Parts: sequence; C-alpha cells; structure tokens
Amino acid sequence: MISFILIILMSLIFTGIVIRTKSITSGRKGPGIFQPLKDLARLFKKGSVYSQTTSFIFQLAPSVYLASILMAVLVIPLGQYKGILSFEGDFVFFAYVLGAGKFFSILSAMDTGSSFEGMGASREALFSMFAEPAFFLLMGSFALLTGYTSFQQIFHSLHFGSSVSYVLMVLATYVLVMIALIENSRMPIDDPKTHLELTMVHEVMVLDNSGFDLGMILYGTPLKLAMYGGLIANLFMGDFPLVLTIPIFLGLQIAFAVTVGIIESFMARFRMNHNAQYILTLSSVSLLILLGVLLILGQFN
Repeated sequence: MISFILIILMSLIFTGIVIRTKSITSGRKGPGIFQPLKDLARLFKKGSVYSQTTSFIFQLAPSVYLASILMAVLVIPLGQYKGILSFEGDFVFFAYVLGAGKFFSILSAMDTGSSFEGMGASREALFSMFAEPAFFLLMGSFALLTGYTSFQQIFHSLHFGSSVSYVLMVLATYVLVMIALIENSRMPIDDPKTHLELTMVHEVMVLDNSGFDLGMILYGTPLKLAMYGGLIANLFMGDFPLVLTIPIFLGLQIAFAVTVGIIESFMARFRMNHNAQYILTLSSVSLLILLGVLLILGQFN
C-alpha cells in the first residue's frame, strides 16, 4: 500500500521535475514543478467531445488505459515490503496488464479513422513489441538468479556482492530506464513536444481526445514513468527499516526524473527508421545480463 501511495504522489510532480531540469540545463526560467499538474486539473474540469465516426471503444479506451497502469502499480513493492498485489509470476501480470491498456489505446486511435492516428498506433505497437523481449529477458534472468518469480521476492533476494553482479545492476538499470522512455514515447525515441504528425508516435494517437479523457491519457505518462522509477528504485533497496526505505525510494525516483530531464536535454531524437534497431539492442543487453546470471550460477563450469 505504501509503494502505491508513494508512486501516486511522485507522479504528481514527476513531469514537473523533468521540465524543470530541462529548463535549468538550457538556461531558461521555465515553468514551476506544479505547472503540469495545474494543466491536468484544467483538463479534468472540461467535458469530452466525441466525433460521430467513433464508437464506444474510443470513449472507453482512456479509462481502460489509465486503469491498466493503476493495476500495474499495485504489484510494485517497496524494498522488503510487498505491493498491494503480490503473487508468483506477477511480473508477467505487470507486463500484460500494461499491454491490455496499450491495446485499447491503439484501438482507440484506429477507431477515429484518421490515417495519422493509425500511423502513430502502428509505431506504438511496433516499438512496444520490440521492447517486450528485453523486459522478459531481464526479469527472467533475475528469476533464474533468485529462484522466485514475483517482484517483491526477486528484488528482496537480489544481492550484489561481486564484480559481475555490480555490472548486472548497471545493465539492468540501463534497460529499465530505456524501456520506461520507450513505453512513454520520450526522447530519444519520440519528442513529446513535437507538432509534426509525420514524426509523432504517442502524441499523434490522442489528437481526437479532449477534456477529461485527454487528462486521463496525459496523466498516464507521469504515472507510468513513476511506476518504472519504482522498479528501478527497488534494484537499490535492501532490508532497510521503513523510516529509511521511504526517503531512499523517493530520492531514487527524483534522481530518475532528473535523469530523464538530462537525457531529453542533451540527446536528439533518433531518425524514425533507426528507432527499431535501437530498441532491439536492449534485448542484446538483456542477453548479456542472462549470460552474467549463468556465470554467477556456475553454468559455464
């Protein structure tokens, strides 16, 4: 329960920290940390407008999308403390409940009949498909190393005491950070500030959404980033008491938000035809983690 509350609280300021970091690195004053939250509040006060060409899927999709992320957050642990949902194989549930939400968002984009939104939906589906093997290779490697298949047991049982294990931790952090950026269509895969439909990914999918529905979709981005930040934070937390676990968790979340801001400040967006090749390299990194786990377990002797 505590991890769920902390992730929700962090999601309220995550985008603000990213934007503030980008403003500082570029020498601008920029908006305050709470400005994105104010923008969301303004959207939530408005009604939604629906095209006559759309069906009930378009109206249902934003709620399903946000609900899928909230369901995924329920399985995120807090160090040695379990999430609200914790069971064997919950990392599989985590991946596929997010996939269900993305499936509905893709259907919603195609339901509008817009060629631009259909193009964005196909890119979103392709990039997610390429990122999924990296996630399963990563979590499968840790499940093999620890002998457990739930997030809480895996992270609680991870012990980094050798040079190989420290390398694995660095590689795992890199993979999770990149997956978070890919799944949220951030730089260098996509630029959330672009206004050119031909190069958009996620933003072009929501061109027909408005009001409360658009607010739910836009809030899904910081919530999903904070969720992945929670996974990354669990890599570094051990058997600390709750009074230390909470500030460590929040500190690592803030560090992740600052990292996202720095990446978006100093990296240019990749050319669209290079994105798939870049995302596939994450699976190669995850394979290195698997080889490292096999080395630790002595499978090469």
